[in-house]
Amino acid sequence: MLFLCLLFAVLGLGLGYAARYLKVQGDPLVEQIDALLPQTQCGQCKYPGCRPYAQAVASGEADINQCPPGGEEGVAALANLLGITTKPLNTDFGQPSPPAVAYIIEQDCIGCIKCIPPCPVDAILGASKQMHTVITAECTGCELCVAPCPVDCIIMLPLEHNPSQWQWAANND
Repeated sequence: MLFLCLLFAVLGLGLGYAARYLKVQGDPLVEQIDALLPQTQCGQCKYPGCRPYAQAVASGEADINQCPPGGEEGVAALANLLGITTKPLNTDFGQPSPPAVAYIIEQDCIGCIKCIPPCPVDAILGASKQMHTVITAECTGCELCVAPCPVDCIIMLPLEHNPSQWQWAANND
């Protein structure tokens, strides 16, 4: 019994050493590519988020010009990082647009909660049959919440707007 306890203790120490000093680090190229992406998690590139797209670019499975939110600047930055020639943005994946955030017109919101599940960053607060709101500091402007809204109460406002201007802008549309 003492021998088994000693054996397990040695094996445990060996596993602890291996876990600490022999672990495989993430691919630094994926980390660098992901840092250059806009982090909108919009899925326009046909990947479920910026990290999977970065992995696909690093592995050569995706091209560098599939990110509309990154625009031409993003394509150029990726080309520079990877040491390849830049190419135009592939508009099959969408058109670049200025940074924006979602805004819910409160008086029109029916509380259907259809906008909450598509939000990749959980920037929408609300409950069933209650008015919803967007946490603007968390919103990436991916526009995934706009299409599911049955009453079209979600609009995208340019990021340059001052929040005090949003209510006025929403009422004058």
